[in-house]
Amino acid sequence: MKKNLNVGVVGLGVGEQHVAGYQQLDAISVTDICDINPKVLKDVGDRNKIFGRHSDYRMITENPEIDIVSIASYDDHHVEQAISAFNHGKHVMIEKPIALNRIDSERLLRAQQDSGRLITSNLILRQSPRFKELKSWIDDGYFGDIVAIEGDYIHQILWKLTDGWRGKMDFYCVTYGGGIHMIDLMRWLIGQEVIEVNGMGNKLLTRDTSYKFDDIIMNLLRFENGTLGRSMSNLGPQRPQIHALNVYGTKQTFINDIPHARLYNGDQPHQETTVTTAYPGIEKFDLIPDFVSAIREDRQPAISVTDIFRVMDICFACYDSLDAQKTVPVTYLI
Repeated sequence: MKKNLNVGVVGLGVGEQHVAGYQQLDAISVTDICDINPKVLKDVGDRNKIFGRHSDYRMITENPEIDIVSIASYDDHHVEQAISAFNHGKHVMIEKPIALNRIDSERLLRAQQDSGRLITSNLILRQSPRFKELKSWIDDGYFGDIVAIEGDYIHQILWKLTDGWRGKMDFYCVTYGGGIHMIDLMRWLIGQEVIEVNGMGNKLLTRDTSYKFDDIIMNLLRFENGTLGRSMSNLGPQRPQIHALNVYGTKQTFINDIPHARLYNGDQPHQETTVTTAYPGIEKFDLIPDFVSAIREDRQPAISVTDIFRVMDICFACYDSLDAQKTVPVTYLI
């Protein structure tokens, strides 16, 4: 492998954070960027001193000088752009969701596997110091058996559905865009796979708007070892943003809150402990150093190909359940 790696970034909303992450690393050059908005393209290019500027993503995905492509475009463009990158021998960092349906997910996995290149996705909550500490406690048996876990994506960004590009897409699902973070976090924390799901939703928040899909979705999850889970995606709460997480074990209970979390080992006031570990304590680009290291070391990144496609398969099952109004099993591509 050559010493210096060249990077191209497609989509410059959150993609500018990708640029910042790469530019902090040694022997990495962000040489090209792409966006369909000329002003955004110019502003980001000027701020970050990047001179390769394009409105056509293929100028990046097909460029033989580029080694890594970061994709942070609109969700319905992810698959085609990633497949193009793999077909031209690039490693790919892709924002979630990686795909919007099973057929496209299968196409993407096939392209990645055929290319021999690495893929990762920006499931960033695993990097939060508070959740990493919680993971270590669970792994060490501090909680005993996990009997139930709840993870809610709560963020007042309803305008992204009613006024932004999400509301203009042919299909959008708040589980894919928000809840996926919490589903991935729960699966990672307890080290179990989801075997069946049941979803319900409503459209009360956006009922008087042009947004066409459920704006709040709740999913029940059954994990392979019997743990029960629940996840809500709520993009219109009247409260500050939080990744609400409750972990109920036979020995301990964990409740995430702002600014501090709480641990309980009983139902009495003296059995409560405050957890002050930083939360969220992350930047949007915090997974990029590991991804680059994985490329150099020829290993799977922290968010592996298995993780990416399995959490997507869970999300697909959640939508199937919502659509069919019944519990459905989860089937995995990989």
